[in-house]
Amino acid sequence: MSDVRYPFTAIVGMADLRLGLLLNAVSPAVGGVLVRGEKGTAKSTMVRALAGLLPSLAAVDGCRFACDPSAPDPQCPDGPHLDAGSHRRPSELVELPVGVAEDRIVGSLDLERALAEGVKAYEPGLLAKAHRGVLYIDEVNLLQDHVVDLLLDAAAMGRSYVEREGVSVRHAARFLLVGTMNPEEGELRPQLLDRFGLTVEIAATRDPVERAEVVRRRLAYDADPAGFAARFAEDERALAERITAARELLPKVELNDVALRQITAVCAAFEVDGLRADIVMARTAVALAAWDGRTEVLEEDVRKAARLALPHRRRRNPFDAPGLDEEQLDRTLEEHAQPADDAGEPEGEGGGEGQTEGDGDGPEDDGPGPDGGPGGGPDGGGAPEPSDAGPEASAATDTEQPAQQPVPAQHPAPARESAPVAAGDPYRTRLFTVQGTGHGAQGRRSPAETSGGHTVRARRPQGTLSRLHLTATLQAAAPHQAARGRTGRALVLHKDDFREQVRQGRESNLVLFVVDASGSMAARQRMTAVKGAVLSLLMDAYQRRDKIGMITFRGADAELALPPTSSVEVGAARLESLPTGGRTPLAAGLLRAHEVLRVERLRDPSRRPLLVVVTDGRATGGRDALARSQRAAALFAAQGTASVVLDCESGPVRLGLARTLAGLLGGTAVSLDELRPEGVASLVRENRPSTMRKAA
Repeated sequence: MSDVRYPFTAIVGMADLRLGLLLNAVSPAVGGVLVRGEKGTAKSTMVRALAGLLPSLAAVDGCRFACDPSAPDPQCPDGPHLDAGSHRRPSELVELPVGVAEDRIVGSLDLERALAEGVKAYEPGLLAKAHRGVLYIDEVNLLQDHVVDLLLDAAAMGRSYVEREGVSVRHAARFLLVGTMNPEEGELRPQLLDRFGLTVEIAATRDPVERAEVVRRRLAYDADPAGFAARFAEDERALAERITAARELLPKVELNDVALRQITAVCAAFEVDGLRADIVMARTAVALAAWDGRTEVLEEDVRKAARLALPHRRRRNPFDAPGLDEEQLDRTLEEHAQPADDAGEPEGEGGGEGQTEGDGDGPEDDGPGPDGGPGGGPDGGGAPEPSDAGPEASAATDTEQPAQQPVPAQHPAPARESAPVAAGDPYRTRLFTVQGTGHGAQGRRSPAETSGGHTVRARRPQGTLSRLHLTATLQAAAPHQAARGRTGRALVLHKDDFREQVRQGRESNLVLFVVDASGSMAARQRMTAVKGAVLSLLMDAYQRRDKIGMITFRGADAELALPPTSSVEVGAARLESLPTGGRTPLAAGLLRAHEVLRVERLRDPSRRPLLVVVTDGRATGGRDALARSQRAAALFAAQGTASVVLDCESGPVRLGLARTLAGLLGGTAVSLDELRPEGVASLVRENRPSTMRKAA
């Protein structure tokens, strides 16, 4: 890999990302930027390229925390810096690995030396290295929540704190925070999303000409990095000078009352929680004005600031996609503009809106819809007509198609498939946990030994001592003080005396859904209730930081509809579009789940699985279909896999097949009514032989 960075100005397209990064370079107080986008969209390339544009900085000689010689940190662990020399160095780009430990981020204290020698030995972490530079977190959504929270706290306060058993160190940590993520791999919690100042959604361009230019430039860079960078050196220099000029102009920019009123009105209109959005929008609007070389904030600055600062703060539940209603934004800005502008704008803007509606809803657009839908549906031909009619005609065709399905009698299989039905409203569910104590990633589901939680015992250190158990350490050292020749008040400690805390908290699990999508589940009201139940369990998995996967079975086979992921949004989308119909290959669904769990155990041995089978227990597809499903269930019982069967059987006559299946799995059967905490007073299982424990 070349040491020559790809030039920022050589990147094609992605104007919003470019602007978001540059605004943070002008004013780090904006709060960083979160870059959301699909894989392979040059997110990392652009962030790394930005670091090369930042101005160099003056630092105190010998200071590990890059203190500014003109205003050194009075609490700097390497201080005080009296009459110290200085030097200039480029801004630092610090990349945070996904599996980074907390001590690597904030730094570590040598507790053994602190207790035995009274020396405060502190080794700085990545936050100290990133001070006055850029902290880049690739795949921020894959970090543990407490690590992300720690990073965002430091970014917001501009200071890092290290507390270990009464020993405290603090230092300045002001940096430009940039996080990238692929939403398909899981979302950040809304509380953490809110801590990022700006967010930008990016996707690869679909224009063949632009894509060709991206490939052309990348190949040229790979062939000769230095020569390619030289081609853009002048553009890079000009952009760096503009950043410096905008930084100098920033303190002179005035945020007038009209612009401030528009900012607060927009945040109120979009029902944004808290006041952080108002502050971020104000800082962003000021940075936009400085970037354009102005000393006054205009309405256009407020509009751009809203588009960058509000979309990720609009989510009301984990299944909502970030977004912003542009029409509502324009209306709010217009209502709170200056009186002079209010008098002149409605007429012009009203005409614009009228033209937009005419362009989009005119006869040319309305005509092909009805013609193209019925005309193309029955005979299956006419491919150009749906293309010309656009998405509205396609939607009309999809709506009318079920009524026309019985006509082609030569295709019986599609006729038996029911169109997807909407899920019922999600609700709070009972908590299902895995029995025993695990060692998986920190979460909120099953008991586990974690870095957080409450202390349950002490043990000898396993590796570097990080969580000292002071009482146990003193108890281990006390009997040996006379033999060690203790004479003063201080204890004589040896390495073998030290004990560390063992803490018990909760871990996240892999919740694998196996959903029956056969004809027996196809009744519309029944499937709506079933989907609502699964959606509720998905919501519960999101809140407990679980990974999820989904297998569906219908017809002749089972399908892995969603490989294990942290993205419950994708799971909800797969569930919403799930069709039903055909036979019930229950054995195929269970065997596919067994294979998925086998592979996941190899990938992540510490993450314990929880199997959730959604079925009425029926099995068809041969004489021995039921027997094969029972043998498949026995595989999970033999491995001790925690399992729950969501019994979807309804009606006055019930066969109890789902509850029989639960017994074979070694798990518990729960009806749709029992899934709600208020549905049944209790489901006592202490006396049942089960590998899974459930608590309300």
